[in-house]
Amino acid sequence: MNNILFCSVGRRATLLKDFRLSMNGCGRIIATDLSPVAPALFFADETYLVPRIDAVDYFEKILSICEKSQVKAITTLIDPEIEILAKHRNELLEKGILPLCPAEWTARLCFDKYEMFKYLRKKGVRTVLTYNSLESLREGLDKGEISFPIFMKPISGSGSVGIGKVNNWEEAVEKFNDGKFSYIFQELMTGGDCDADVYVDCISHKPVSVFSKKKIESRIGGASKTISFKDNKLFDFVREVCSVLELNGPCDMDFFIKDGEYYLSEINPRFGGAYLHAYGAGVDFIKLILNNIQGIENGENIGDYDEDIIMMMYDDVVITHKDQLMSDNFSLI
Repeated sequence: MNNILFCSVGRRATLLKDFRLSMNGCGRIIATDLSPVAPALFFADETYLVPRIDAVDYFEKILSICEKSQVKAITTLIDPEIEILAKHRNELLEKGILPLCPAEWTARLCFDKYEMFKYLRKKGVRTVLTYNSLESLREGLDKGEISFPIFMKPISGSGSVGIGKVNNWEEAVEKFNDGKFSYIFQELMTGGDCDADVYVDCISHKPVSVFSKKKIESRIGGASKTISFKDNKLFDFVREVCSVLELNGPCDMDFFIKDGEYYLSEINPRFGGAYLHAYGAGVDFIKLILNNIQGIENGENIGDYDEDIIMMMYDDVVITHKDQLMSDNFSLI
């Protein structure tokens, strides 16, 4: 059985439903979360409540679940947990469990936007001009490398929390010193943006499937309405990005467009929230995962989908009785 463990499933119920459909009974869906009222738990075959990911015994409990449930592949649906899985990547492989996560050094880069910027610049990969201090920003302004308005975001943030445009030096200083996050400054890219769901084969470490889409509408945490498109220039750029990193499995890549060229903004090396669009358009990463579990290397099949397919997200609900929860130790407020 190709049992797959999803850690920190939260609200990602539709993703688990898609997995169930593609797996077609060839394995079980195992899910974990901190909260007994995480909706996606109700769409798994086996569910476990686990401590916070920063608990000392967290990974030990995950390993125990893997052994108990005969897990063949593991992934997480939140950014902070990616580094944990990557740190234990070799240990998981030794136990016959496929970790759908980057190598540890790549995971660190993906979660530290300034280190990623420095690394990509060194490798000659186009990325957004970035500064990590007021002093370096001042120097960039004086040299004419950058000008206001500029963009600020947390150096290790996720879900669009703490991001925003600043229009002058005084605003930049005030936001940088607000104590909420460690920030970086970036060139404000106004030429448009897009993103791509990318599957990097876990054997060849090469991208084998890419689904690109442009945002029609966004909400906090990501795009809520998107439309598919194809551009071989973007597909080639994805290959270039992957060639200097060690990625494995599903990735959500964000890009800006400037003067007709693509610039990498960031990589979330996990299933993105809008992967549902790719799946609905016939781009099935799940079958690629099942092949990799079996030790089968996937061949390249990039751009195999139709353009102008639109996704429109909406909210759904889970209705259940309290006695169906895994725990009643939560506050009823």
